[in-house]
Amino acid sequence: MQPPKFWHRPPGLWSTLLSPLGAIYAAGTAQRLAKAKSIQLEIPVICVGNINAGGTGKTPTVVAIVQRLLALGHRPHIVSRGYGGSIKSATRVDERAHNSDDVGDEPLLLAAFAPTWVSPDRTIGAQLAASQGADVIVLDDGFQNPGLHKDLSLVVVDAARGFGNGKVLPAGPLREPVSVGMKRADFVLSIGPKRAQNHFIQTWGAPSCPHLKGHLAPLQTGMDWQDSRVLAFAGIGYPQKFFSTLQELGANVVKSEALDDHQPLSKPLMLRLENEAKLLGAQLVTTEKDATRLPDEFRAKVLTIPVRLEIEDWSALDAALTKIF
Repeated sequence: MQPPKFWHRPPGLWSTLLSPLGAIYAAGTAQRLAKAKSIQLEIPVICVGNINAGGTGKTPTVVAIVQRLLALGHRPHIVSRGYGGSIKSATRVDERAHNSDDVGDEPLLLAAFAPTWVSPDRTIGAQLAASQGADVIVLDDGFQNPGLHKDLSLVVVDAARGFGNGKVLPAGPLREPVSVGMKRADFVLSIGPKRAQNHFIQTWGAPSCPHLKGHLAPLQTGMDWQDSRVLAFAGIGYPQKFFSTLQELGANVVKSEALDDHQPLSKPLMLRLENEAKLLGAQLVTTEKDATRLPDEFRAKVLTIPVRLEIEDWSALDAALTKIF
């Protein structure tokens, strides 16, 4: 489901009415974090998480950190809960044997960059990864999961959306109050272009922990998008970001279809989109993450735009990475 629109508007009737439930949710999260005993591994654990529910850019952040660790000579493994997958025990993702129905779309995408494990119990997944040669664990999500000690925690936020109306679920998009989450964060990474970054600072002020800034840049694939007629569809946390990227590349987005985050790309849905694209004389285009959920017969019919996170200044994060080893 797409999030309620009032989550990203100034507090109003619905957010006010639901605020007592938000307070209960926040108290429950705080109690769970306070009571739990974290297990500490013999290798470092880096958590890429968020305070917002839904997509903020965690997946490209995990990719960027993994690539940085590889460049520094480390052996990172990724551990994910495997949201949307049917596998319920700790399992290493095999791109040849698994599909998104088995392990979820994000782990399937991440497995192309480093050994990736899905596990409902992140601690078990991390322990297995360590036993199989990892010298550092990168947690995909898990900032509010207390089971595993984190040596470094990054909170990722979309610079344009920020922390929404600042309210906790269900009154707003937050898993916990911003001030509470920031006390456990080592870095805040805001993702977006310069205008969005300025908006984030103006709205939320300077974070109480070190602030990293980054933006998503399309990879050069040799495809000339200028004036190309496209029907774009995306089932990510904030589909408009993808549609804007296409427009910035010069594509003529004749139709954009915002799907629910992780929405299954069923054959009837894809047939409908294919027929609409034909009527419009347009090419079907989607994100890397959505492409992992495509039915086999549509993989050759849909183009993707891979994006990578570019961080403005790595120096503070590089220093923190060096310190934990």
